[in-house]
Amino acid sequence: MKLNYHHLYYFWQVARSGHLTRTAEALHVSQSALSHQIRQLEERLGQKLFLREGRTLRLTEAGRLAFDYAEAIFRQGEELTALFAEGGHAHREVIRVGAVATLSRNFQEEFLRPLLDREDLELSLQSGGLDDLLRRLSAHRLDVVLANQSVRGDDQHPWRSQRLARQPVSIIGATRLGPLAPFPEGLAGRGLIVPGPESSVRQAFDGLCELHRLSPTIIAEVDDMALMRLLARDTGHLAVMPPVVVRDELRVGSLSDFGALPGVFEEFYAITIRRRFESPLLKRLLNQSSEALLPGRRE
Repeated sequence: MKLNYHHLYYFWQVARSGHLTRTAEALHVSQSALSHQIRQLEERLGQKLFLREGRTLRLTEAGRLAFDYAEAIFRQGEELTALFAEGGHAHREVIRVGAVATLSRNFQEEFLRPLLDREDLELSLQSGGLDDLLRRLSAHRLDVVLANQSVRGDDQHPWRSQRLARQPVSIIGATRLGPLAPFPEGLAGRGLIVPGPESSVRQAFDGLCELHRLSPTIIAEVDDMALMRLLARDTGHLAVMPPVVVRDELRVGSLSDFGALPGVFEEFYAITIRRRFESPLLKRLLNQSSEALLPGRRE
């Protein structure tokens, strides 16, 4: 039996709005008729496409995949009309990537690099707190979340954490401050810019200082890596940070890496949700080597 595109169109409209009643009114059909059309599509595909949450409908994983295909099909129909009317462009596949706000922008760029030159692809890049991003991932509004910590999944939240790369954390500062003695002597009398107390890097650094009975002078606690990069460059203070954050400044010599902190690392994770339908493009991103993601890193 061939796919009924009338059913698919109704499904597409409901998926776009998230409301059965509202869509029925917009399409001038009864709610029961619309529900029947969607049930017939689900029976044809052998998959449940929606989950009801109160008065709204949420796409299942199969529903998200079906929506992507429906979006491509019906958007191309709209583009065909536009092409002859006033010009248009071909439909592009969408990859939705979320990243915690504190994650290095340089690392994000390297992660996405294999797809940046694809003209047939649209990248949706979102940032925010980890909890909010995980909610979007669970609702199939994101394909992957980039974070600097892993998360544990369960039956309700089937998250998977894949470590993409790891690199040492260093003491970074303006080149004009050097040379600097190795840790811990090099920190004597120096002000430090460090990540916030919730950061795994900060916790490892605090443990290292405790081991060496060192009481560093903390000038600022900064979660935003972009801001930390600016402070390291423009002040006379040292920063505890991964070199990837200041890759360009290290290359031109405005900042210097004064040495890795023993046993202190930042790890980069890709968090996905267990799916039966895996995107080949997402697989390509996740299969990159750590050398590609952190070029020139030291272990």
